Amino acid sequence: MTTGTSAGRWLELSVICDTEAVEPVAELFARHGYNQGVAIEEPFTQDPDGDHFAVDPSRPVVVRTFLNAADVVPETIAEIRQGLWHLGQLRAVGDLVISEREEEDWANAWKAHYSVHRVGRRVLVKAPWHDYEPQPGEIVLELDPGMAFGTGLHPSTQLSLMALEDNLAAGDRVLDVGIGSGILATAAALLGASAVDGVDIEPVAVRSARENAERNGVGAIVRVAQGSVGDGAPFPGEYDLVVANIIARILIELAPGLTAAARPGGVLILGGIIDIKEDAVCDAFDAQGLTLERREEREDWVALVLRKPEP
Repeated sequence: MTTGTSAGRWLELSVICDTEAVEPVAELFARHGYNQGVAIEEPFTQDPDGDHFAVDPSRPVVVRTFLNAADVVPETIAEIRQGLWHLGQLRAVGDLVISEREEEDWANAWKAHYSVHRVGRRVLVKAPWHDYEPQPGEIVLELDPGMAFGTGLHPSTQLSLMALEDNLAAGDRVLDVGIGSGILATAAALLGASAVDGVDIEPVAVRSARENAERNGVGAIVRVAQGSVGDGAPFPGEYDLVVANIIARILIELAPGLTAAARPGGVLILGGIIDIKEDAVCDAFDAQGLTLERREEREDWVALVLRKPEP
């Protein structure tokens, strides 16, 4: 192949094999792949909400590598095919699949599709690289999600934000558990909360949430710390409103701590619940003495609004 026509083009080489053949196939691909890079895609199983992730050893694995098309000669492909044929005499190794890929700036290409989105009834989320003039009554939250969860596009985030709009009163103290990108905590501050505390066990989320609060001018209202609720919570005390947009299993595990964080008469907003796990979440919080006030559903995802009884 000539360098003149191949610049910016890549060859993706992939093969399906059983788990015992992964290591020798990866070694073969590494000898020829760009910078010795090899991607191994193991099959997995998980719940619809992403929980209980587990590798499935009974299914075949896909091994990939990439070659700069400008550097490839026919002998290279022939050598790889021959090596795979020999490995296939010992283990289950599928046919070599070769696909052409155009080089693209993947780190920035997604930004063209993430612009301005209405997330709640009043709240819109916009990316820093887009301009938007808000209409009367609209609240615009500027968000760069980075690697943290919470762009505003997921139904669970939208349901949680609408519940926040409906239940937050000016001057409320709010706790966001599993703060992610900080979208809910920042929105709470923009909606009139007097103080917002947020916790997350992931350092990247803590950093992202702080940056997004500062970006929207509410860094003095929103405090963020690594941690959770319950024993050793970085923000002990009671709140007027507690919001947790995380998966059902974690909500159930944190039910006592989330309940304790709400003041008597306070509100809990629970999001991130796939519909098939709703009953289990309801049972966990019913056991804590909370009352269900509202339920919303969108695309198999459920949000619950609960109230902690007065003494």
